[in-house]
Amino acid sequence: MTGGTAGRLVRTLRHLKPRQAWAQLRHLMSGPVSPVSWTGAVPTLRTDEPQVPFLGSPRHAHLDANGRLELIGRAVPIGPEIAWDLASEGPLWAYHLHQFDYARSPDLDAARRASWLLDWIGRHTSGVGWNPHSTSLRVLSWGKLLLTPGALELDPSAEQRIRHSLACQLETLSRQLEVRLQGNHLFSNLLALVFGGHLLEGARSVAWLKHGAGLRRELGAQILADGAHVERSPMYHSLLLENVLDLINLARAAPRSSQAALLDQAVDCAERMLGALRVWTHPDGEIALFADSALGVAHPPAELEAYAASLGVQPRPPAPAPAPARLGVLADGGYLRLESGPFVVIASVAGPMPAYQPGHAHCDALSFELSVGGERVVTDTGVYEYQPTPRRRLSRSTRAHATVEVDGQEQAEIWSAHRVGGRPRVVLESVEPGRRAEATCSGWATPDSVHRRVFSLDANALEIC
Repeated sequence: MTGGTAGRLVRTLRHLKPRQAWAQLRHLMSGPVSPVSWTGAVPTLRTDEPQVPFLGSPRHAHLDANGRLELIGRAVPIGPEIAWDLASEGPLWAYHLHQFDYARSPDLDAARRASWLLDWIGRHTSGVGWNPHSTSLRVLSWGKLLLTPGALELDPSAEQRIRHSLACQLETLSRQLEVRLQGNHLFSNLLALVFGGHLLEGARSVAWLKHGAGLRRELGAQILADGAHVERSPMYHSLLLENVLDLINLARAAPRSSQAALLDQAVDCAERMLGALRVWTHPDGEIALFADSALGVAHPPAELEAYAASLGVQPRPPAPAPAPARLGVLADGGYLRLESGPFVVIASVAGPMPAYQPGHAHCDALSFELSVGGERVVTDTGVYEYQPTPRRRLSRSTRAHATVEVDGQEQAEIWSAHRVGGRPRVVLESVEPGRRAEATCSGWATPDSVHRRVFSLDANALEIC
């Protein structure tokens, strides 16, 4: 086993796609793109109000009883002007600040929402808010607010400023796609550009819509055959599912710009994603906390299903109709669900994924969550923060999950906040859906030791060997 920092770096980098590696190098050399100025005619709104209302803000993003802005469990006092460059709460909090999910809270009045958007335009002309991922999700938030009657109190001049800013943001985003990161970041970049092309009619709308070809490639690559998102996080899966449903909703309200093949593929993916989400949903109605997941960041499964149903999109089980024996098994995503009597077991039976971007993966192979009588009894650690702190490392470690640590070694070579070097070998050996499953794991540092786990379940007992 090659040791040291150099060996770890090689084990990490060798999984990158060539295009991704080149983009990483280019980013290191040139840094982020500066915000682009929009000098042409201000785009107009291409579409009217969609027939189906968009969802409001997720639970974590709101003003608390004391008027403080709470995001991901941390509340910060705000005055008439928001401190857009606030860094004291860490980068993840800052990203959520600039995503504007909280502005969709039904508890806010239209004037306050509008003042925040205009204040951001006037005072945040560079900085963290122009990060491509934050920009992508802000485009969705602002677009949904513009299309929701009564959500914003704006005179014509103020609305024009918002449309002008959205054009600047979309054009800047188009020049800094997160190819170096891949995964949900690139997915969100492309979806936001296509969303913007449906939303706005202007000189660059056709160019933004052309990113639909890239989005179709990512839908095919990132939404696996069983419906699971390739990064294996129930939380990110849920967030991306809402975005796909938003695109379906908007595209149907803007038929002049609609791309039939993309819309059909988005509907197909959403149906499969809903089916996969059911595998991850506990009897309490919330997601399992595998990988980087937390409660309240995405909308609960029932709300996503209701939104989808209003669009005529229904869950499709992970298994195709001719193979009902595979129900409850995400063979590609590496999860399974056993359910009998009062017991529900949700187990992880794969290693870090995808190989080229396992940044949200944990050492959770052969781990499980258990609900009994509707109450969670065994839970996963989930995620607390993304800074490279001892708490972040602990949340990703083998011992933080309901699995086995061999000889004091991690299953995978986790390092920094999101890096993985060596990876374990994990195999789902056999499964009797709903009743029994057997899987094995050989850790990256202990390849000659095999952890074999068998789950057996009936209406009276759960046995784990």
